[in-house]
Amino acid sequence: MTDVSTVTGQPALKRAIGPKLLLFFVIGDILGTGIYALTGSVAGVIGGALWVPFLLAFIVAFITAFSYLELVGKYPRAAGAALYTHKAFGINFLTFMVTFTVMASGVTSAATAAKAFADTYLRQFIELPTWAVAAAFIVGLALINFRGVGESVKANVVLTLIELSGLLLIIGVGIVAVAGGAGEPSRLVEINTGETTAFIAITAATSLAFFAMVGFEDSVNMAEECHNPPRIFPRAMLLGMAVAAAIYVIIAVLSSMLVPADDLAAAKSSALFRVLEVGAPGFPLGVFAVIGLFAVVNSALINMLMASRLLYGMSNERVLPRVFGRVHEGRRTPWFAIIFTSVIAIILVGSVDITQLGGTTALLLLAVFTVVNIAVLVLRKDKVEHNHFRAPAWSPYAGIVLCGFLATPLSGRPLQQFALAGILLAVGAALWLINYLVVGRVDVDPEQLTKG
Repeated sequence: MTDVSTVTGQPALKRAIGPKLLLFFVIGDILGTGIYALTGSVAGVIGGALWVPFLLAFIVAFITAFSYLELVGKYPRAAGAALYTHKAFGINFLTFMVTFTVMASGVTSAATAAKAFADTYLRQFIELPTWAVAAAFIVGLALINFRGVGESVKANVVLTLIELSGLLLIIGVGIVAVAGGAGEPSRLVEINTGETTAFIAITAATSLAFFAMVGFEDSVNMAEECHNPPRIFPRAMLLGMAVAAAIYVIIAVLSSMLVPADDLAAAKSSALFRVLEVGAPGFPLGVFAVIGLFAVVNSALINMLMASRLLYGMSNERVLPRVFGRVHEGRRTPWFAIIFTSVIAIILVGSVDITQLGGTTALLLLAVFTVVNIAVLVLRKDKVEHNHFRAPAWSPYAGIVLCGFLATPLSGRPLQQFALAGILLAVGAALWLINYLVVGRVDVDPEQLTKG
């Protein structure tokens, strides 16, 4: 495969990620803010049947993962969904909007993590202004990101092990408590219909819980920094998703049995603290708070890695201005893209509620997943010389229907999330117009896009 540096004149990204690091990257990106911060919010929508939306979210994500695996195997480049859209449709405006949407989802996800860091876990020790904590949080992530992908993904391994220990603690406490006679199994089938139907309650909760299953798609934006991407991606992505989903469903079951849904909902981002209080009275909550701090740092770090690499990748395809493709000579990291995404994250964290940030992240990605599932069908006619994963014939069609439905108001998703997403996409459209006026029309050679 031709090195990107021969096309752009910039240094190539360093290939530092092998199969084990990639597996931890996938697991670490999925585990984290979603389960640590939004369990209470999901319980408030669905009720006691908390495990149902997490299981359904996994099924939808798993189906879409097949499409990502086929495409990253064919085109192992850094730009992920944006590149696949560009190759499938060749419409610069659509490519730009997908690029901006994925980037925005990464930044809103990091902002969600920053909120949880400041308002939930750090608050167990000290109360500081959220905006100040968030700014320091994002700046710290940017410095790690700039330091280099090798250091970043190795930090991810350590952070993943820490956040995994916190979830295993919840599982261990829950199992012991339930085995000792605590908990109410009948809650597992309770669905909070309220003024709606059971179907809408389930789909609305699934739409929010989907935020907990995203992250696997971030890994494809690291393709240029992986060794032999077509070979290592399928096992790492599918195994990582399965591990994360199993942990989520078990925690959801135990949480629902031990704590009434109303109590989980009232606790919001502190829901897992309530599970610990009920399952293990007297357990030092500060220990879990420390673990939670590391968990949200990990989620945010990976999302900021993804966002910066995505902008770098699409700059190389001339869909974004060349400045986003600037690579630091010494560290070989995309420094301008890192600064740009960090500034946006700092702005967002001080202005939007954590539940709306998480829900909007899921909404943006569901829209992108729908496009990716269409793109994989369009690109079936495009053959490549090397071997790669091929998605089952049925999965892209199922992905289009499921992702498309969950990204509409028919799923019960709050309208505020559509409003926030609309604002972000309007900003993206404005940036596209500026780019068009400055750069002018760009006709990208499809053959050049297959080199990487």
